[in-house]
Amino acid sequence: METELILSIGAIVVLLAISAFFSGAETSMTASSKPRMHTLEQSGDKKARIVNKLWSAKERLIGSILLGNNLVNILASALATSVLIRLFGEAGVIYATLAMTALVLIFAEVLPKTYALRHSDKAALTSAPILRPIVFIFGPIALAVEIIVHVILTIFTSTKADLENSEVAEEELRGAIDLHEGEGKEVRHEREMLRSILDLDDVEVDEIMTHRQDVNSSDIDQAPAQVIEDVLSSAYTRIPLWQDKPDNIVGVLHAKALLRAIRAHEGELDKNTLIEIASKPWFIPESTSLLAQLHAFRDRHAHFAIVVDEYGEMQGIVTLEDILEEIVGDISDEHDIDIEGVQTVTENEFIINGTVTIRDLNRQFEWRLPDDEAATLAGLILHEARQIPKVGQTFVFHRMRFEILERKRHQITSIRVSPVPE
Repeated sequence: METELILSIGAIVVLLAISAFFSGAETSMTASSKPRMHTLEQSGDKKARIVNKLWSAKERLIGSILLGNNLVNILASALATSVLIRLFGEAGVIYATLAMTALVLIFAEVLPKTYALRHSDKAALTSAPILRPIVFIFGPIALAVEIIVHVILTIFTSTKADLENSEVAEEELRGAIDLHEGEGKEVRHEREMLRSILDLDDVEVDEIMTHRQDVNSSDIDQAPAQVIEDVLSSAYTRIPLWQDKPDNIVGVLHAKALLRAIRAHEGELDKNTLIEIASKPWFIPESTSLLAQLHAFRDRHAHFAIVVDEYGEMQGIVTLEDILEEIVGDISDEHDIDIEGVQTVTENEFIINGTVTIRDLNRQFEWRLPDDEAATLAGLILHEARQIPKVGQTFVFHRMRFEILERKRHQITSIRVSPVPE
């Protein structure tokens, strides 16, 4: 009798230990870092390869773990009930329920899962080789359970969730970027770059282009010497050439090609020569995404494009540098002209030009101003206010305060911006 009792208690302890393993393994496999496991596998770690292989069939993995965990828990509870009934009679059922609930909760659930959460990668690498034969043994049963669950989910859920998997993955990636710890300048810049890369497919070229009013161009019909002067006085290496009217772009003149032509013709250039050395303009619709345009620049080995609207009218220009600056931030060289757009008054108060883009402000200050309906700060105020504001008016939206400081005709030119305290 005593021997049988000791064996039963020993079996219960072993079963609780196995249950603790299953609970910890489940938590560690789901909480482990998938990117780190991928990196370890690439470096030749065999355990990491097992982890990734098991996770590739995660439904079967979870099903096998839960199946094994439930088997050992039920068996342990049955043994405990049998032992305590022999010791205390029918009251043993109550004692067994209370005792096993406490033991399973503490030693087979909370304790192993807490450890697995704190050391998820280490626990996953340790448990993976043991889980592999278990998944192989319980695989057929887990597969049957998986099929039943799939049928039930198919009946009671829509297929829309499958279509949103890519969006969920992108949101998860954005969340991971936001959780990137640290407030240093380098860490902030890393977050900005990663967010900008994800935004490339959501931003259109008309949001970052240089507007036609600010484009440096030259009239092809004027004297060649004046065209040369326009190129030399420009801060850019590529100059659009227009004819009859500034919107009628007939070519793009590169400064290097111009210098070669000047040397070849000993300074004697005419209009036809300028047209010959100029490259043909490349027109793109304003609705083109930055990601598509980046690929197009790469495929065409080009750096410069003319942006047109649905009617074919020129709206501005976009360059490869413009798109790269959306990723890495402003790229300045010795020829760039600094344009003051943001003036810092205090740590939480700024005077900003209306033409400054919302994306630049969000990137610089890590604000969350929406840029779906407007590209510039002035455009956002007009969209939210639903009116042309007067100088001195103040608006509060998106947890920011906007005070109109200057206006030229109907254009908002200067705004005082400050975050609203929580």
